[in-house]
Amino acid sequence: MNFQPPKGTDDLSAPKSQAWREALSKWESWSGRYGYPLVMTPIFESTELFERGVGETTEVVTKQMYTFTDRGGRSLTLRPEGTAGVVRAYLNSGQQSSWKGAYAGPYFRYERPQAGRRRQFFQVGVEYLDIESPQADAEVVELGHRYLSDVGVPDLTLMINSLGDPQCRPQYVETLKAYLRSREKDLSDESRSLIDRNPLRVLDSKTDREVMGEPPRMVDHLCEACSDHYRTLLALLDNLGIPFFQDHRLVRGLDYYTRTTFEWIGGDLDTAQNAVGGGGRYDGLAESIGGRPTPGVGFALGLDRIMLSMGDPDSSHLDAYLVSETGSGDGLAVASRLRADGLRVDFDTEGRSVKAQFRSARRIGVPAILVWKGEGQLMDIQRDDGRTEAPLEEVARWFTEQG
Repeated sequence: MNFQPPKGTDDLSAPKSQAWREALSKWESWSGRYGYPLVMTPIFESTELFERGVGETTEVVTKQMYTFTDRGGRSLTLRPEGTAGVVRAYLNSGQQSSWKGAYAGPYFRYERPQAGRRRQFFQVGVEYLDIESPQADAEVVELGHRYLSDVGVPDLTLMINSLGDPQCRPQYVETLKAYLRSREKDLSDESRSLIDRNPLRVLDSKTDREVMGEPPRMVDHLCEACSDHYRTLLALLDNLGIPFFQDHRLVRGLDYYTRTTFEWIGGDLDTAQNAVGGGGRYDGLAESIGGRPTPGVGFALGLDRIMLSMGDPDSSHLDAYLVSETGSGDGLAVASRLRADGLRVDFDTEGRSVKAQFRSARRIGVPAILVWKGEGQLMDIQRDDGRTEAPLEEVARWFTEQG
């Protein structure tokens, strides 16, 4: 029997896996710079956590969750997103002050598989909890933007909006309902079913975007506190040099957002799957899952889509391949020295001929071949742009200087 990975999941190996490794390494670096330590939560949680936290009327909860009953009769769900679990972990910790956490791992949604939309997908993200200031929002947005720019997402665009809060949103919702009812005959069945239950979800509809016309804007209905928060955030992003566009229909796909909501769009992606990540403020989430009032803001970025937006990775996951003319024993010792100096090096361990070693190097597609002759401790460095010799102890520095 020839087993295949389940539908909507993927095996990942070199050379693609090397691009993932580099992206995750950069994530550790950037999240660390901003003071977000690692937080790890279970891959499965109580189903009720997501029903109450994400929202019972969201598509994630109604259609996409992997839910099962364990042997103890408990309803559990493979995590479809990261924020609810992180907030639960924070509340369980008993901490009573501002708190930061960064995470990375697999998440699960039962969706129709296509490029950029998988049933098992990988996200990185941060949460900044027990903090209300727009400065926290700006820091979170800046971290995400700097990281996405560093990994090389092409044509990166930040979209931003405000969804108000429980004080001003209800009035806007009623205004939006009235508008949607005036257009009801032109809307899809799904959007019509949401007008009374969750009209904000209609704004997120790709199907009805054109027929919806120009719906009322939440930004025109913000209370003074929400308006001040939003204006301050936009000014802070300007001061940080982060370009953005206001998208007055941006509501994201989860119910817990209040005030700030944002999304990053990547170039070279299909229009329907062009978001590489997003997030926002969720000041009521902790209370919705039974905790004390705990404001928070954060984001999640999809590594699958980030990789898709960047195209095919470089073919080699190595800096060089070592060809030893003196046998595999010497090859192991020399490779060990080069690796200790920081180079990514592989070599032949089977004692094959020099000609066979060269064939392996060319098959892998390495940027350089290092030929060890065992004479005078000199290394013969061969690249497409020429060849040179360097003492073994200086080979790593030579690579650094050559770039």
